[in-house]
Amino acid sequence: MFEYFPLNTIKLSDTEWDNFVDSSDNGTMFHKRLFLSYHPKGRFNDASLVFKKNNQLSALFTAAVVEREGKKVLVSHSGASYGGFIYRSDLNFREAFDLVESIIDYAGKLKCDRIQLTPPPIIYQSKYSNYIDFALVKNEFNYLKRDVSSVVQLDVQKEDLFSTYRAEARTAAKKAIKQGIEIVECDRFEEYYEILKTNLKMRHNVNPTHSLDEILKLKKLFPAKIRLWGAFKGDKLIAGVCNFSANPKVVLAFYISHDEKYQEYRAVNLLFYEIMNRYRDEGFKFLDFGIFTVNMEPNWGLARFKENFGARGIFRDTFYKDI
Repeated sequence: MFEYFPLNTIKLSDTEWDNFVDSSDNGTMFHKRLFLSYHPKGRFNDASLVFKKNNQLSALFTAAVVEREGKKVLVSHSGASYGGFIYRSDLNFREAFDLVESIIDYAGKLKCDRIQLTPPPIIYQSKYSNYIDFALVKNEFNYLKRDVSSVVQLDVQKEDLFSTYRAEARTAAKKAIKQGIEIVECDRFEEYYEILKTNLKMRHNVNPTHSLDEILKLKKLFPAKIRLWGAFKGDKLIAGVCNFSANPKVVLAFYISHDEKYQEYRAVNLLFYEIMNRYRDEGFKFLDFGIFTVNMEPNWGLARFKENFGARGIFRDTFYKDI
């Protein structure tokens, strides 16, 4: 059986926590204390858990307590894309149940009304397993939503990568090459952010989730993992993608944007082809394009756009249990 301890009650440094995330089966940068530290102090009431077995660190659970619609909710985690349990690759079936039963017990002690968590999709695991999902369902967790995240497999021969594109996307990428578009990793975040803001406002009437200052702070915290790729016509940045290397297997395309005035150059098509090649050469297995459903409502145009690059859908599940 596991013993569990609220993080604020034991001596475990942020470095020790983050080192365990790096050595775990399914951990991502979103589970790291370093990542969560970019939020201002006091934004979240941290309630993270540490699990030990035979006095050895065995699992972690990022968590905060929040008020939602009059309910006290133990959520993993409000300040990150993914939460849930982070565990070793040798986690067995019984242990998966122990972890789930532990957070139910913990939430009860905190007098929470609900538990909610969004684990990383299965592609983030080193050894594929649905042990945790099964344990959640058997312990009467329900699906709050099952959104679909679009994913491109990068573990193909380099010469075969282009063949995963739809014909029109291949044509567009070749057109971008002929028109002199160059793809470069750069640090021109201010220019990129202006394109992003304009694009999101025009298409969806929303602002980016992160401010420019927050993106720059995250870049400083994770200089090798947060990378901006730009498409250039001469010295003009006309499209960009900010990628998060979430773990050694998966790179997440966090923000995609292009300047509508330069649409004719079809730069995004070439941008993703170059990005896929670069990350494939670096050993990544998947490019996660992010969801193309919002609260399970399909965005058909976004789905077609991502499928142009060979993407297919996998579930990004959010579970909850009312107590």
